[in-house]
Amino acid sequence: MDRRIAHLDMDAFYASVELLRYPQLKGLPVVIGGRRRRASLSRADERDFARLRDYVGRGVATTATYEARALGVHSGMGLMRAATLAPEAILLPADFEEYSRYSRRFKAAVAAIAPHIEDRGIDEIYIDLTEVPGETVALAQRIKDNVRCATGLSCSIGITPNKLLAKLASELEKPDGLTVLTHADLATRIWPLPARRINGVGPRASTKLEALGIRTIGQLAQAQVDTLIEHFGERYGRWLADVAHGRDERPVVTAREPKSVSREITFERDLDPHGDRDALSQTLLALCERLGSDLGRKGYAAKTIGVKLRYEDFRTVTRDTTLERPTGDPQTIRSAARGCLKRVALDRKLRLLGVRVGSLVRTGQEGQDSRPDPPSAEQAEAGASSRLFD
Repeated sequence: MDRRIAHLDMDAFYASVELLRYPQLKGLPVVIGGRRRRASLSRADERDFARLRDYVGRGVATTATYEARALGVHSGMGLMRAATLAPEAILLPADFEEYSRYSRRFKAAVAAIAPHIEDRGIDEIYIDLTEVPGETVALAQRIKDNVRCATGLSCSIGITPNKLLAKLASELEKPDGLTVLTHADLATRIWPLPARRINGVGPRASTKLEALGIRTIGQLAQAQVDTLIEHFGERYGRWLADVAHGRDERPVVTAREPKSVSREITFERDLDPHGDRDALSQTLLALCERLGSDLGRKGYAAKTIGVKLRYEDFRTVTRDTTLERPTGDPQTIRSAARGCLKRVALDRKLRLLGVRVGSLVRTGQEGQDSRPDPPSAEQAEAGASSRLFD
């Protein structure tokens, strides 16, 4: 192959990290969800852990072990729904600080062998192996071994001529998989897969394809381009035709400037903007402090500050404002966020609160410093009249 592009995906990452902490749970159905960390149970018997059947709330499953997945539990599923499928599954709260530490470890282990990496999130990366010496399978195994040595965790790797096929290939032999494909393998390994497995074919597009009698990638490859364009538009229709034939020229991008950073939380119960003002105030403060920490760690400051609210009826609204100069100061972010909240109707209970910062610049550019901005007239008015979430 002209290019050797790998997609590396950590196997059930969050759950696998938890099993390092609680090895007595290996082989059991375990679901990760919620954020309340209990005291250490490292020496506890499995009977001492919380069970999914006892959960009450609106949390969702962050991930699950393969044993829990076999029972129908998957990421994004409501925990109450998951409890009906796997009532005896063990429920552990998420520990994102620990997952981030292991994320840094596995990426450093890969970079020691193949430094041309595109970071795609906490548990997956693309790697350009084209210029890295070594036979493909042996090289992939070296990377897997290095990751296991650094973290104690397994990963799955797919190596193909491009990013599209590499992502599909990495999922074919999970867990602990190693799959190498060329374009010659399209008909036997890729075309039988459901079309929805293609990254970029979402639920709506999948439903439209099924209405056209297209369920597999192979059927998509056989479809007339004009038909796809008719139903999906020029750009997306041609893209569907290309990906079905395994065509993808995207490079592995090693540096990417972030456009925004956000933090949000879904509450265990709906909160009243007035009756639960103290809880909302603490949540807003915590979100802004975490954003300030995120910006400082990444070396950015932000000019745009926004809020996101989701009401009890699932309606979502956003508001944002632009500062005179970039900031990374949590109190300035909080003040601007409160100004945005003044422009939102707070007449119903809330199920989610989020804060977003955008228009990012590198620290030190455009006169940025860490001093709080003086409040704008809008922010001052919001604080003086309602002390919103104060």
